[in-house]
Amino acid sequence: MSKIREAFQNGKAFIPFITCGDPDTETTYKVVLEAAKNGADLIELGIPFSDPTAEGPVIQGANIRALSGGITTDKVFDLVKKIRQEVTIPMVFMTYANVVFSYGAERFISTCKEIGIDGLILPDIPYEEKEEFEPFCEKYDVDLISMVAPTSEDRVTMIAKEAKGFIYIVSSMGVTGVRSSFSSDLSKVVEKIREVTDVPCAIGFGISNPEQASEMSKVADGVIVGSAIVRIIGEYGKEAPSHVGEFVRSMKEALD
Repeated sequence: MSKIREAFQNGKAFIPFITCGDPDTETTYKVVLEAAKNGADLIELGIPFSDPTAEGPVIQGANIRALSGGITTDKVFDLVKKIRQEVTIPMVFMTYANVVFSYGAERFISTCKEIGIDGLILPDIPYEEKEEFEPFCEKYDVDLISMVAPTSEDRVTMIAKEAKGFIYIVSSMGVTGVRSSFSSDLSKVVEKIREVTDVPCAIGFGISNPEQASEMSKVADGVIVGSAIVRIIGEYGKEAPSHVGEFVRSMKEALD
């Protein structure tokens, strides 16, 4: 069984997204520990990229700060090794195909296995092009996480049938960022997925407060929150870990 499944075994899963190296790796380390301590069930770690097409201004800003601070893929790998000495919950990387290609796909994915990364999310790789990465993910037992959107329609069942780890449901069209409303079709998307697989579903993009998290948890098995957390880190910098911990606790309580 995928280790990622563990995240969904104790009720609804809360999944925070954190950009590695923003503002520095030591702060990221402390933020991840606080998130895990305060109820995160799975952690999504962003490897910064210079052209993050799926991201809104908040996460773009975090990418710029991290890259300006000298973050590299190797430094992210070293950070994960350090985190893994303390944190046992599942962790996945979210990054872009170029980051994996430039490192060497097999080398990148085999290193994920070595350091304890359980899955990989590549938002710029459509389902039809996943075979460039999937053989290596299968070889090294790293789940390649599928993404579906309300507009995926006929493709939802096709994608879901082959999904691994969990299915990332994009709440609404556009880039990441805080939103006040979401697609009304999300429950229909989940219904389609349920017809073909029991792989857990988590909804992300735009969820920013406990009320929204509670609402989305009625539809899916988990909730992903990125921009709201990255904004806290942007505001508090090195003092952010305790503030992120409080936020994670409030979100997890909303799911319970």
